[in-house]
Amino acid sequence: MKKSLLISIFLLLAGLAGIFLLLTSGNNLDKTESEKPLVLSMTASVEIPRIMYFAGEKITFDRYDKHERMDRELNSFTYFHSTTLLLIKRANRIFPVIEPILKQQGVPDDLKYLAVIESSLDHRAVSPARAAGLWQFLQSTGKQYGLEVSAEVDERYHVEKSTEAACRYLKDAYRKYGSWSAAALSYNGGQGRITSELRDQQVDDALDLWLVEETSRYYYRMLAIKQIFEHPQQYGFILRPSDLYKPMEFKKVNVSNSIADLVAFAQENQITYAQLKDFNSWLRSNKLNNTSGKTYTIFIPTKESLFYREGVQPKVHNAAWVVK
Repeated sequence: MKKSLLISIFLLLAGLAGIFLLLTSGNNLDKTESEKPLVLSMTASVEIPRIMYFAGEKITFDRYDKHERMDRELNSFTYFHSTTLLLIKRANRIFPVIEPILKQQGVPDDLKYLAVIESSLDHRAVSPARAAGLWQFLQSTGKQYGLEVSAEVDERYHVEKSTEAACRYLKDAYRKYGSWSAAALSYNGGQGRITSELRDQQVDDALDLWLVEETSRYYYRMLAIKQIFEHPQQYGFILRPSDLYKPMEFKKVNVSNSIADLVAFAQENQITYAQLKDFNSWLRSNKLNNTSGKTYTIFIPTKESLFYREGVQPKVHNAAWVVK
């Protein structure tokens, strides 16, 4: 009995401490940077927005299924702290690369969140189904949308070229369905599946379809991560500019011939082989046999980009991501 009473008292005190921290956290954000908490303790269910706009399309969350699906994903990303923090940090490097491509290709900026969900912004990611790269193309789909896929060159891992290919896919799907939500769902579930289910279930809106759980969650995961990326402090994510991953600067080397030894090529360009492969993951071998005369552009990181230097803050791509 005494042990049970002590446990109850401990839990009560812990709960009161958590409430006190939540009530005082707003004041903490006004303190100097050295005094600011790096993590705000939160255990309450997060508030679901009444409406959102994604790729120019309005979605409301008053219907039970839409509300509960958004609730699941928004709470999941809010309390899966390490993963969500990493996504924001990576976005500071990746978004400046892919956003101009989306704009140039006529694809809404919000579709960048599709890459967040697909690969966690890891351009080297490979799924159990062997989908690869930032946009997680299968080999057949990658080739269909203009990517070279071979033993030595796999452009699914090329950030810029795979982004262009993803834009071509999404625009094809948008022309087919007339909505970006359906286009996004087809990116996960396949156009054949979305087309047949729209027909068989006799609905016009792809968000009204009964689909496998992964595809059903897909769109709401994009909505949730957009909401957190646009209002990170609201969901307890406190980052300083120095926490973000710095954008990289490169020297571009155009190559139209074969490279017999990429290790030697890296050394000639004053970087390590590991650094060469890190920023040119589409090079899948230790050599490049180029018998076609095709011109490849190899990215060589500048020496300054390779280091975090004391007193030099990384460039912040989105001011909403950080506190000052």
